[in-house]
Amino acid sequence: MTQLLKHIALVVADYDEAIEFYTKKLHFTLVEDTRLSETKRWVLVAPPGGADGCLLLLARAATEEQQTRVGNQTGGRVFLFLQTDNFQRDYQNLLDRGIKIVREPSQEAYGTVAVFADLYGNLWDLIEPGSSGG
Repeated sequence: MTQLLKHIALVVADYDEAIEFYTKKLHFTLVEDTRLSETKRWVLVAPPGGADGCLLLLARAATEEQQTRVGNQTGGRVFLFLQTDNFQRDYQNLLDRGIKIVREPSQEAYGTVAVFADLYGNLWDLIEPGSSGG
């Protein structure tokens, strides 16, 4: 048996502003943007070089309850983990693009890590694994 984690839904306030943030600021690739109805789209983005991995499904909040989850899907914990092959390059990109740094870089047993917030406040780890993995 083979199973994959294919997509993770990220509740967003607006499709276009989320696409803009992920593609222009984080350099993600827009994999798909298909209109399903007047109000619903199927929007998938992938980190650079990650189109064959787990994709982010940008899902616009459709109800009042969903709107309360925008930016806080995990109750304030780090939600997503972006692994990089070059921490300095990607951390500098975060700084250059004015992305909010929540926790400055630190060296941990598993590698180099910093925490940043996306356009809605969801927390992400930027991680370059150390020699022991990550």
